[in-house]
Amino acid sequence: MTIKFKINGRTIDPTNVDMEMPLLWFLRETQKLKGTKFGCGIGQCGACTVHIDGEAVRSCTIPLASLNGKDIRTIEGLAKSDNDLHPVQQAWIEIDTPQCGYCQSGQIMAAAALLAKNKNPTDEEIDKSMTNICRCASYTRIRKAVHQAAKFYEA
Repeated sequence: MTIKFKINGRTIDPTNVDMEMPLLWFLRETQKLKGTKFGCGIGQCGACTVHIDGEAVRSCTIPLASLNGKDIRTIEGLAKSDNDLHPVQQAWIEIDTPQCGYCQSGQIMAAAALLAKNKNPTDEEIDKSMTNICRCASYTRIRKAVHQAAKFYEA
């Protein structure tokens, strides 16, 4: 089976790779994109959240075979450049959101997908959409950072 997809704007034509390999491991081991984290391996925690065609998905449960023609964005591809951060990344810095930081790339990717659809979510909408687990329980700061990022969209 031959498939092609994009990762952070770059066309990928995986060869000699098991097509049942989860996207998470392809990103980390083959593409050396280490920002997407392994958490639970069953799609529950959200540490491995990436965007596929603009939707936040848990990459640990997505086999490569299902990605033909898809556009994948990881935390490494979210900012326009090192000097031009995505509004969510900028808000995360301004609010000093992370505690340990392990889940934060997944949290940021989930927040970016939310704000792409809803530029000014309520607390309830944030809570409903942001289903990623944070063991440090920094949910209050995460919610505050989402609201801060929403202000960038208003500007």
